[in-house]
Amino acid sequence: MTQTSLNPCDAPAHATGQLNVVQGAALYIGAVLGTGVIALPALAAEVAGPASLFAWLALVLISAPLAATFAALGARYPDSGGVSTYVRRAFGPKAAAVVGWCFYFAVPAGSPAAAIFCGAYVSAALGGGETVTLITAVALMAVVTFGNAFGVNISGRVQLVLAALLVTLLLAAVIASLPYARVENLHPFAPHGWLAIGPAAALLVWSFAGWEAITHLAGEFRRPKHDLPRATAVAVVVVGVLYFAVAAASVLVLGPAAGTSRAPLAELLAIGIGGKVQVLAAGAAVLLTLGTMNAYYAGAAKLGAALGRDGALPDWLAHGSRVGDVPRRSLAVIAVLAGVAMLVTIVAGVGPKALVLITTGSFVTVYALGTAAALRLLPRGSGAHRCALVALVAVAFLFVMTGWYLLWPLCITAGALLYLRVRKPARNASTV
Repeated sequence: MTQTSLNPCDAPAHATGQLNVVQGAALYIGAVLGTGVIALPALAAEVAGPASLFAWLALVLISAPLAATFAALGARYPDSGGVSTYVRRAFGPKAAAVVGWCFYFAVPAGSPAAAIFCGAYVSAALGGGETVTLITAVALMAVVTFGNAFGVNISGRVQLVLAALLVTLLLAAVIASLPYARVENLHPFAPHGWLAIGPAAALLVWSFAGWEAITHLAGEFRRPKHDLPRATAVAVVVVGVLYFAVAAASVLVLGPAAGTSRAPLAELLAIGIGGKVQVLAAGAAVLLTLGTMNAYYAGAAKLGAALGRDGALPDWLAHGSRVGDVPRRSLAVIAVLAGVAMLVTIVAGVGPKALVLITTGSFVTVYALGTAAALRLLPRGSGAHRCALVALVAVAFLFVMTGWYLLWPLCITAGALLYLRVRKPARNASTV
């Protein structure tokens, strides 16, 4: 009797994917440039005043080695398992199952929260209260599911359009408001003291999450070793420039009001171009949310298929793990679980905050295991290895800030290990 290999690295090579550098960069931008750009400039300014710009700059710089680490891993090991594949190579199948479960089950929890946040902006602009909020949220989830059902190539084209519209909107907000910028709005620069920059940075960390999401699509690039690092580099520059530009414009144009504004991006557009703030905020929220959800659904669907292939989830999910295949079964599971999470949120009346905290705790676990795996897999002394070391230190800070919400990924870890223990005899019994 011989045991079937569960190692994805032993699988034969498949056809190359269809994503190019521009589409990959668009997916990255959508994954990272999330809804935080709508509200976080105001929250950071409230905590640290104009000195919050240092926090933005620090997070832009820190995100670069994290993005470079995952890009180096994706280029070296292009597989739909993404971070799960890297952790498998470094620490074995149990750790791979844990990180895979943390990412896969975080997406259905996080997507309803993002959709509800967006729905709130739409209802504020159109009226209708909670009903419009929920209708908008459900519609967003349906649109993203439908788009990904046609494959990552179509999803990449959609993301390219969304990213172009989003970048245009953010640049328009910054450029149009520049004539109203005042240097005197930088004074006092640190009204709450210099130490307030730390808490401001902690708030902004979540705006830069997402660099791991596209690793699950690494095999879908035409030339992973060439295209993935370039797409990452483009995304790092675009995201960093846009985030810092919007934050700087918020402080310089809005002044003290930057710390109390609910929609600083919309106010910048209203000041520079004119129009109704709520309508502009709703438009920005829809673009940002669609881009983020589209990127995460695409990555998580591929991951679920890879986990089914590797035995960390039921075999039924394995369909779609090959390059070029569409993981519709995995996508359907994500859509159903997201619907359940939405329903529970509505019935329990707890709001989306709990879903956000669950999601962030899971992703911190993914980052920790992913960067630790990079230190074992990437060539010592290389630039990528040094980036991984810096990234691991940054993730350690994330762990400290996450606190009690790490209990959720611990529960996911227990579930993954229990599944492997229960499933193992069945797999051995089927081998020949």
